[in-house]
Amino acid sequence: MEAGGASSERRRRRRRRSVGEDDGGGADRISDLPDAVLGDIVSLLPTKEGARTQILASRWRHLWRSAPLNLDCGDLAHWRPEHAAGVVSRILSSHLGPCRRFCVFGIGTQTDLTINTWLRSPALDNLQELEFYQGQEMPLAPIFRFSPTLRILSIGGFLLPDATAQGLQFPHVRQLKLVFATISDCSLCSLIDGCPALEFLMMKECEGFLRLRINSLTLRGICLDNYGNQRYNVQLNELIIDNAPCLERLLLHFRTCVNISVLAAPKLETIGFLSDHSGMSSQDQLNRLVLGSTVIQGLHIDKLATVMCTVKILGVQMKALSLDMIIELMTCFPCLEKLYIWASKSGPKNLWRRKNQNLIKYLDISLKTIVLTSYSGIKSQVNFVTFFVLNARVLESMTLGVDSKHYSDEFLAEQRMKLQLENRASRCARFDFTTEQSIRYYWCMNDVRDLEIDPFAQRC
Repeated sequence: MEAGGASSERRRRRRRRSVGEDDGGGADRISDLPDAVLGDIVSLLPTKEGARTQILASRWRHLWRSAPLNLDCGDLAHWRPEHAAGVVSRILSSHLGPCRRFCVFGIGTQTDLTINTWLRSPALDNLQELEFYQGQEMPLAPIFRFSPTLRILSIGGFLLPDATAQGLQFPHVRQLKLVFATISDCSLCSLIDGCPALEFLMMKECEGFLRLRINSLTLRGICLDNYGNQRYNVQLNELIIDNAPCLERLLLHFRTCVNISVLAAPKLETIGFLSDHSGMSSQDQLNRLVLGSTVIQGLHIDKLATVMCTVKILGVQMKALSLDMIIELMTCFPCLEKLYIWASKSGPKNLWRRKNQNLIKYLDISLKTIVLTSYSGIKSQVNFVTFFVLNARVLESMTLGVDSKHYSDEFLAEQRMKLQLENRASRCARFDFTTEQSIRYYWCMNDVRDLEIDPFAQRC
C-alpha cells in the first residue's frame, strides 16, 4: 500500500508540473482560463513571442493558430531578416485566422506580387489594424477589402493620386496615421471624409497639400508634425478647424510657418507645442494660432478677446525660459492644470516679486502639474520655479529635468533650500529632480494611440 501510495503521489506531482503547478500547490491559473481569453492574450504578444507559446504545453499548442493573429513583419525581420518574407508567407498560409493586426514594415522591398498575395490571404479576413509602410505605391485594391472591418489604418511612403482618393471609404476606421505621404489638398480631404467614424488623425512628414480644413463630428485628436521634413516641396501652410465639437487634443510641430485657426472646438483640452521659434531663420516666421477671437503669435498673445477655459494641458517650447511669457499664457488659459516646458536656455532673470506683486493678488493659479526640462539651478531658473513654489496653491507635483553632470546629493540639498520648498504654498506638493527624460517630445509620438491620453507625460 505504501509503495502504491508513493507511486500515486509521484504521478500527481508529475501532473501538477505538467500543467505548471509547483510542489507547494500553487495552481497554474492562466492555463485554467477559457481558450477565448487565452487567445486574446496571445494576440496581444509580439509575433515571435506569440508563436513561441505553442511550446509551453500541449494545452497551448493550438491556441496561436486559432487566436486572432498579430503579425508584425518588422518584428520578424529583426529576428531573422534573411528569412522574414518567407516566414510571413508561411504564417499566412498556415494560420486559421482571423487576423487582428498586420504590419508591413522594415522587411525590405518586396515585389508587388508578394505584397498583393499577402493582402489577399484568407488569414487576413476581418482585419482590424493595418500598418503599411513600404516606400512604394500603395496597393489600394486589396486594401479595399478590409473596409468593413478595419478600425486602425497606418500607411506611409506613398503617392496617392487624386483619382484614386475619390473612392476611398473606410467607414469604421477610428485611427488614421499618414507618414511620408504625398497627397494633394483634395485627396486628403476625400480621405478624411471617407472615414466618417474617425477619432484620431496623425500626419508626420507629409507633403503635397497647402491647406487642411477640418469639419468632423467625431475627431477627438489631431497631431501634425512636419518639423523634420526638409524637402522643399509643397507643405502645409494653413490649418482651419471649422467645426470639431469633439476635438480634445491638438498637437502641432512645423518647420515652416503655419497659420492655425480654431473656429469651433468647444472641448479642446490639450494644445502643444506652442513655440517662440521655428526652423526658419527670420524672427517673424512664427506659427499664428487663432482660437476664436484670440490670437497667439508664437508664445505672445497679440489679441486676448476671449479666454480658453477648456484647455487643461499645454506643451510649450521656449528659446529662453521666460516667466512673463508663461504668465501671459496663463491669462489666456486660466484653467490650465498641466504645463510642460521645454526651454533651450535659461533666459532672462525672471524677477517677479516687485514686478508682479499686484498680479499675484488676483491671479488664480490652477496648475497641478509642472514639468520643466534642462534645469541646472542657475538664478533665472530658481526665480522661475520659486514663483510657482510660493504661489501655486493647488500644485500637486513639479518635475525638474536635471543633466546628470549636475545631479548629486549636494546639488539636490542646495536646490531644495534655494527653491524654499519648506515654504511651498501647496503643502501636499511633491518636487522631483530627475536625470531621465521628463517630457515626451514630438519625435516620440509615433503611435496614433498617443492621442488618446496626455501625450506629453512620460510612460512608466
